[in-house]
Amino acid sequence: MWSNQEMTDLELLQARMEKWRLSGQPVRTLEEACAFLESVGFCLMYPMRPALLLPTFIGAWVGADDKLPMRQHAYNDPRAKDATELMVRALRDRAAYEAPLMDENNAFLLAASVFPYFYSLVGERNPKQAPVKGPRSPYSPLACDAFEIIRRQGPISKTKLGEVLGGSVSNAGLDRGLSELWGKLRITRVDYTVEEGSVWDELSRWAPEVVREGVGLSVPEALSALVSRYLDCVIAVDEGDVENFLANFVPRTRVKEAIHALLSARELSFVQVGSKSLLQVTPPKQAYVPKPRPQRVS
Repeated sequence: MWSNQEMTDLELLQARMEKWRLSGQPVRTLEEACAFLESVGFCLMYPMRPALLLPTFIGAWVGADDKLPMRQHAYNDPRAKDATELMVRALRDRAAYEAPLMDENNAFLLAASVFPYFYSLVGERNPKQAPVKGPRSPYSPLACDAFEIIRRQGPISKTKLGEVLGGSVSNAGLDRGLSELWGKLRITRVDYTVEEGSVWDELSRWAPEVVREGVGLSVPEALSALVSRYLDCVIAVDEGDVENFLANFVPRTRVKEAIHALLSARELSFVQVGSKSLLQVTPPKQAYVPKPRPQRVS
């Protein structure tokens, strides 16, 4: 963490580049991928437009941010294929968890240590109770049917799930049903193969400890943790950017409350970057170490 109360725009950019593994030190092994995710807390798979201030897994794989493929063009980029294989290994290993953010086709990856806080804000508070059909249900009948099959037979590929549901179910309809379940973190993608596509499982079965921890967290506690992790990830940022990011999960007013509570507790502070005053996680105080007295020569 930056230890003084002032830095230049270039120093901030360089600090982010180093933390996001864009300075020529690419992530190649599963161990390196896990370390990267734990360091940043969360990242996107590919860059987005409009840009979202987050690191990307493809950037960490490449080791630079020059000419990174967008999600729409990743299919013919060999770097994307290799990065995706490593990302899927991290999902299989439960070192990372995936969630929908703005674009469901652009994975939002969270480190295992961070995911319970995210679950607390987004996930179902009673995951053991299956979605039920009805006019007041937030889930479509197809989503409810898909969940029952995943609970009964999962992990199951999307292809196999469509076969069990019956031939009358369209691919787009199945995608919508899975999206409803994934949006509430009822299910999670646990594998991917070229032949079968995505493989889904019930999240509370795949990662029961993580779900249990998330259910046990209060919303203010979880939100404060995510505010701090986001600031640690981006080094320093305008308060509005923190709100813009977290407003994807919770109302903006709750984010403001969390930021102001952390400022009052002095867990967050401001750092001068050029002409701007940006939020940062308050650096730890450096202990005063007195200089040793020179010894007398007798």
